Amino acid sequence: MTASPTTQQIAVVEVLSRCRELVRPALVRAVNRLHPWHAEMAAFSLGWERVDGTPAPGSQGKGIRQALTLLGAEAAGAPARDAVAGAVAVELVHVFSLLHDDIMDGDETRRQRPTAWKEYGTGPAILAGDALFALAVQTLAEAPGGRSVPAVRLLAATLADLVHGQADDLLFESRPWTGPKAVRPHEYRWMAEHKTGALLGCAAGLGAVFAGAPEDTAEALGRAGRHLGVAFQVVDDLLGIWGDPEVTGKPVHSDLRRLKKTYPVLSALAADHPAARRLAALLDAGEPLGDADARRAAGLVEEAGGRTAALAEAHRQLDSARGSLESVPLAPAALGEILALLPYLIERTE
Repeated sequence: MTASPTTQQIAVVEVLSRCRELVRPALVRAVNRLHPWHAEMAAFSLGWERVDGTPAPGSQGKGIRQALTLLGAEAAGAPARDAVAGAVAVELVHVFSLLHDDIMDGDETRRQRPTAWKEYGTGPAILAGDALFALAVQTLAEAPGGRSVPAVRLLAATLADLVHGQADDLLFESRPWTGPKAVRPHEYRWMAEHKTGALLGCAAGLGAVFAGAPEDTAEALGRAGRHLGVAFQVVDDLLGIWGDPEVTGKPVHSDLRRLKKTYPVLSALAADHPAARRLAALLDAGEPLGDADARRAAGLVEEAGGRTAALAEAHRQLDSARGSLESVPLAPAALGEILALLPYLIERTE
């Protein structure tokens, strides 16, 4: 039986919905500036349309990044509408990164739908991602209000971080599971901060930039977003092993099947536990895992403490995010909405 949502969960869903509705018209206008082919692929990737152009039912994403931008502006004392250009740019970069990530990772589904490269081809999907990247920069450069220069500067630094983190993530694939060259949990945290945390930090920081907030306020919001990004990635890793396929749209134990190095697995391998050694022997074979071996590996990760360590890390990152938010004066109502997002993201199921 599915538990009924709590009052706080309902409030968070309403906040996310409010932010999506405020951003959607500007996001549609931005996408419509693209070459028609790129606009079609963008609409597909955003979950707005099917390949044939008809409206697509189902999930279009929670809009967490765009919400952080608008809430960041409100927390800094400005109306949310002042930061809509920043929210649009962040969402465009997010979709760009997903288009390219799906190709690099070989992922064939996202949100229970085929990925763009599976529907349109690898080359077209790469080009659509490039177009979204360029459009994000253009959106900030043309934003009214005199905040374009610091906004573009922040986005440029974020993009450098993002590709740095992605490079490390790809390099992790060629490193061994055990021994002196094995990937350690602290290296994974660093990668996650750059690959995932940088964009969430940029989202919140852009809100402060468009609000004209002091530098320390923008930095505090940015730090909070980066911590939130690490927590978000760690929860993604947990869902990649133990998530419900009916909800995640991915096969059970999908990350283990692909021998993907994730935080729960790396934490389990780093533990001084007999299950860690049995897990290492299983993974060192180097072959993708079948049903039985993937099930066995998931059990060993849990037995060695990987699942517990990942949850603890996610909560540590949320505590750090709270500390950053509470280190500067922020508007109480918006701060309360951001703080309410934190446990919601840890408890998510997709």
